[in-house]
Amino acid sequence: MQTLNLPGFDVKVTEKEGKRMIFDSLRRKYVALTPEEWVRQHFVNYLIVEKLYPAGLLGNEITLRLNATTKRCDTIVYNRFLTPLMIIEYKSPDVPIKKAVFDQISRYNISLKVRFLTVSNGIRHFCCRIDYETSTCSFLEDIPTYDELA
Repeated sequence: MQTLNLPGFDVKVTEKEGKRMIFDSLRRKYVALTPEEWVRQHFVNYLIVEKLYPAGLLGNEITLRLNATTKRCDTIVYNRFLTPLMIIEYKSPDVPIKKAVFDQISRYNISLKVRFLTVSNGIRHFCCRIDYETSTCSFLEDIPTYDELA
């Protein structure tokens, strides 16, 4: 797998029925090792180890209803009352982060109304803060620590 612009960690990879699998510590199971999953596992590890996000307040592949459809958020970060704070969308390292990715994550936010939207392809990472009072969105210079989300 491609080297990412994220700290490395002890990745658990195995092979089952001819498919490479990676261990997802949040879902507590092995999942298919795709380029996007490679980014997700590294980014989640970064949030937990470097940014001090409590693992118990992160959820991967969270289903939500949007109009008449079902969508899945790659990762949602919750506060201690289990209110969503941040939606994170991952892309493969070879997928450039463009407006369409933010359009996608913004649609997910229609129902969740989180204050932070984050997008990463493992090479580039973007986080924006939404101010609902002024209807503005500002990009941050860095991914906030968990305490900065409050």
